[in-house]
Order: sequence, then structure tokens, then C-alpha cells
Amino acid sequence: MSAATVAIQGYGNAGSNAALILHDMLGCKIIAVSDSKGAIHNEQGLDPNKVLQHKTETGSVINFPQAENIGNAELLELKVDILCPAGLETVLTEKNAPEIKARIVAELANGPTTPEADEILYRNNVFVIPDFLCNAGGVTVSYFEWVQNLNRYYWDENEIHQRLSKHMAKAFQAVLAESLKRNINMRTAACIVAVNRVVEAMRLRGWV
Repeated sequence: MSAATVAIQGYGNAGSNAALILHDMLGCKIIAVSDSKGAIHNEQGLDPNKVLQHKTETGSVINFPQAENIGNAELLELKVDILCPAGLETVLTEKNAPEIKARIVAELANGPTTPEADEILYRNNVFVIPDFLCNAGGVTVSYFEWVQNLNRYYWDENEIHQRLSKHMAKAFQAVLAESLKRNINMRTAACIVAVNRVVEAMRLRGWV
């Protein structure tokens, strides 16, 4: 089975780390990445570690020796398995959503997809993992830090990863189940799951 192909819009903290994880840990093929100055593409795959080193040395991913320069808009419309908008808000709109060829859109940035684009992607069977589910790892680990500080006991890195993986997998499965049950997109399903949890917490506290 060939590796899943990935394009990442934005190569800052979120995008570069996603590239490293997808490439080094999951064996995905990163074929395109971008930053504010432009994008690069290599159908045979990019080494995200070398791209990051190039960006650190030159200030941008563009002109990476083992890739061709392309436009940011072109990156979004590449035929890939996974598209990761990891930079700006509202990069997926009603204008370019019909041209998105990715099978999965994993929103690492906050609000990269407009409501109009969301509807188009759903109609076109593009599986969107919404931002407040997809990029919730950071705030979840912040919660872990708060718990540790309260108890004055600290977990090692492996335990943090295990706990985070468990929480994120559980959240994803809950949202996916809601999506399938109601035949709705993942963003709406995530909102329903979140609101229901808040309501249940209020009920248990006797507020309602």
C-alpha cells in the first residue's frame, strides 16, 4: 500500500510539526508545503526535516533545492490524500472549495474554512476534521499541565503522549459517531458533542 500523500499550507509551528509527525511517525509522503512567501512541490516527496532546516537558514520554504516553487493557491488544489490548512483563516472558500481534490481536510489552523466552503466540501464527500477537534492537542496538554501542577506530580513525555492519544482518539470517535448517526458533517457533529457535554456538566452541578 502506497503512503498517503499530504499537502500542508503553512509551515510554522503547527504545520512543520505536523509534517514531521506525518512523515517520520506515520510514513506519509509530504509532497507540498508553503509559507507566507510561497509554496514548494515535489511529487516524489519532501523531507520535512530538510525543508525546516532550509526555512531556518533562508527565512522561507521557497527555493528548496529538491522541489519546484508553486503558488499558495495551487497547493490547496493539488490531488492529495490529506490537505492540512495550518496557516491562515478562510483559505478555503466557496470559490476554491469545488477545486479541492484532497480526500481529507485536517484543519490545523483556526477557521481555515468558510461556512460556504464547508457545505461544498461535505457535498463533494471531502472528510473535514474541524479545527477545534483537529488542533485541540495543544490545549489538552495545557490541561494536563494544570492537573499536574495541582497534584505537584509530573508525568514523563511518554505518558503525556499516551494520555493525549487516548483523549484525542476518544473525542474523534465521539464526533464521528454523531456525524454518522445524524448524517451531518463533522463540524456540526463536533458542536453537538461539545454542547451536550457542557449541558451534562451543568446538570450534574445542579445548575439546570
